[in-house]
Amino acid sequence: MDSICPIGLQCATEISALLSPPSPLQVQKYYHDLLTARGCSGIKVKQDGNFGKGLYADMDFKEGELVLKDPMLVGAQHPLNKIDCLVCSFCFCFIGSIELQIGRRLYMQQLRANESHGCEVGSSSKHCHEMDSSDEEESTQQCTSGSSKTKVPLPEGIVESLMNGQLVLPFSEKFSLPPAVPCPGGCGEAYYCSMSCAEADWGSSHSLLCTGESSDSARREALLKFIKHANETNDIFLLAAKAISSTMLMYRKLKAVSLEEQMKHNTSCVSNHCNLSILLEAWKPISMGHKRRWWDCIALPDDVDSSDEASFRLQIKMLAFESLQLLKTAIFDKECEPCILTDVDFVMYSLCGFPVTLS
Repeated sequence: MDSICPIGLQCATEISALLSPPSPLQVQKYYHDLLTARGCSGIKVKQDGNFGKGLYADMDFKEGELVLKDPMLVGAQHPLNKIDCLVCSFCFCFIGSIELQIGRRLYMQQLRANESHGCEVGSSSKHCHEMDSSDEEESTQQCTSGSSKTKVPLPEGIVESLMNGQLVLPFSEKFSLPPAVPCPGGCGEAYYCSMSCAEADWGSSHSLLCTGESSDSARREALLKFIKHANETNDIFLLAAKAISSTMLMYRKLKAVSLEEQMKHNTSCVSNHCNLSILLEAWKPISMGHKRRWWDCIALPDDVDSSDEASFRLQIKMLAFESLQLLKTAIFDKECEPCILTDVDFVMYSLCGFPVTLS
């Protein structure tokens, strides 16, 4: 399929530079510098022609010794997993309390059951009791107020007591968790284990993706449309949005430092034009991990015949294009245009298919 949008022609040079694979020497230097910055010794990254990059030890380690602890490049909790547990939106450790975790899970399961079966929150559903025996077991697993034949209903108010801290479970003090810190932007979706994680996430991507009241109303509406589309189609787009946002924010930070240095030396500069060298530097972590476009490497589903593979991959490609349009409306930055192009032949959503190593 040809380019969908002419913007790709306007930024052809930038796109070509961004998509050019780094040389073996550049890869070697990148990971050497990364390991050095992390204070790691005794390990190195090597390239294997058949298997790609791998982590190798060049010294003996003792049993139980920490070999490497490295922050992830980007990460996101699966929407369905949010029903099961409340974790820090940056480092993904459990937060809150044992009681909050259990109460929240019961509450979320109850909401999902109500949406699926028409149950009323906090009360037994006539629908659940009228189901035949073949469906009853499955129903009681999803409706917390299901049939008393197979499941004893929770006392009224127990879930609320768990969530608000009024009910303390035995020995829960032995499993203390860090308190949940809400998103500084007030979105109500992101929570953290500490202010340091909240600030780190805000600076790396969330400041562009927050749907809180502090965000511009038009941008917030566009983001909500993007999130809704991702949840209804493929939530991998949420992860791709984080990668794009992190690249944009890193570009801004690096450019601000560059402008400051130029001002110190009285060097004239234009601040509203894209600096390709800085954009390439911000893009570098992505370029080191990117392998193939998502729609080219995604596995063919069992229910799709091999004769329909080309059509399937085209549909996936168009799905990514639709998602990108929504994201572009929300966070578009002219200087970072090559990273969020409407040209689907480039679209950075291709990163959805790459494995991240030491980035």
